[in-house]
Amino acid sequence: MEEHKSLVILACVASYLVMCLSVGLWALRRTSSTHDFFMAGRHLGVLVASVALFSSTMSGWGFVGGPGLVYQMGTSSFWMLIATSIGTMITFYLLGKRLRMLAELRDPISLPEAVTARYNSRSTGLLTAIAILLGVMGYLATQILAMATVLQSVLEDVSWIGPVPIEICVGISGAVLVFYCVTGGIIASVYTDLVQGIIMVFAAILVLVTAVGVVENGMTGMSETILADDPEAMGPWGTLGMVGCLSWYLLLALGMCGQPHVITKLMMTRRIQDARYMLPISVFGYALSACLWIAIGLCMRAVVLQGLHPQLENADDAAAEFLQVYAHPLLAGVVVAGLLAAIMSTADSFLNIGAAAIIHDIPRAVRGRSLKNELLWARVATVSIAVVAGGFSLYSGNLVALLGAFGWSTFAAAIVPTVAIGFNWKRATALACNLAILTGLVLNFTLELFKITLPYRFHGGALSILASLAVFYVVSLVSPRPEIDSDIEAVIDL
Repeated sequence: MEEHKSLVILACVASYLVMCLSVGLWALRRTSSTHDFFMAGRHLGVLVASVALFSSTMSGWGFVGGPGLVYQMGTSSFWMLIATSIGTMITFYLLGKRLRMLAELRDPISLPEAVTARYNSRSTGLLTAIAILLGVMGYLATQILAMATVLQSVLEDVSWIGPVPIEICVGISGAVLVFYCVTGGIIASVYTDLVQGIIMVFAAILVLVTAVGVVENGMTGMSETILADDPEAMGPWGTLGMVGCLSWYLLLALGMCGQPHVITKLMMTRRIQDARYMLPISVFGYALSACLWIAIGLCMRAVVLQGLHPQLENADDAAAEFLQVYAHPLLAGVVVAGLLAAIMSTADSFLNIGAAAIIHDIPRAVRGRSLKNELLWARVATVSIAVVAGGFSLYSGNLVALLGAFGWSTFAAAIVPTVAIGFNWKRATALACNLAILTGLVLNFTLELFKITLPYRFHGGALSILASLAVFYVVSLVSPRPEIDSDIEAVIDL
């Protein structure tokens, strides 16, 4: 890469990191309690909450892995984008008002505390917190490694810096992340998410315009080129096939309701009715961000097939190759900053809900009371989780892949029945929730540990959701009808 291009990208990345530090210092003055640290005092406006929600959904996997999936599987990847958008609508329909009303009535500072209030069961809250912590550690480890890898790539392209060990890059990126999360908690997180979301949207639109100009006849030319080489890749199911696409649809559309870093933000708004305004902003923002996902993948596959670009050794290199060869230096810098923004917007949410699980939810479930000086311990836990996750990302080999596989699937299998269904169905019982959570955890772990491949490319995470839902429904129906507090019953009746 040309030296001037590398310097422009470095300047954009440095400016973004300085912005994160500045937001952390600003949010420090607004964080005086654990309620502020974990729930932003429930004072978020519609725009901030909406952008924070979709920013947490579009992680580094979407900015890096997304174009690679389009390059490799064609239209199969489109199902993931459609499913996630529909999943956001399902989430707002099932939980938008109910979680915010519960927050108004019981004032929880975390999702497991809300679950404990719904089922009047400390064991259900404990298992929810454990499932969240397991998913967080895997996701966070991969996000920290992704941040470090991006930073390492940016630094090594600058001649007077040269190659930098990955350990140093983990330390730098992790330190910035931890700083604004420790100082400002979720307040710093959501306001950096606001900037991160804006960067993602503008970067995606500019990439779409650039990609259309690279290939003759734009999107039509890309589609025709790919169709001539592999008709299946541009068919309705892509190369993944019908069953595989539908399993991804189930996992992402229904699984969105079980992502704690997303649904927790539904409890942070000023007013209950804000959910109706947040939904279109969140879906529209995500759809615009997804332009980058689609444009780069189609463009790179088309130029490779046309002989204008060498074959990619790794599909995940699609985004990096596009930026290096076809993007203007300033655009490349904005997109790289957007990539870091996508990663950090998810990582900071994981740090926050992970710290809440350790210092608030698990102690209350086990001891029946909170720790003293919770705000101090929240900051200590945030640093500790980041250090452990950073160590996993560097030194645990397959363990990160194993924990990362829990990620979305673990959250979905454990939380969709417990929260998305349980907050809408009075018949749900604490025992059913406990067994459903354990079923989801065990099945996810087994499928990944033994590398079990399901027929017709059916995704293991979709199987885990189906299994946990089946256990949840059957056990609830055969168990005695539970007694529900009157205020919880009112929430379910919304």
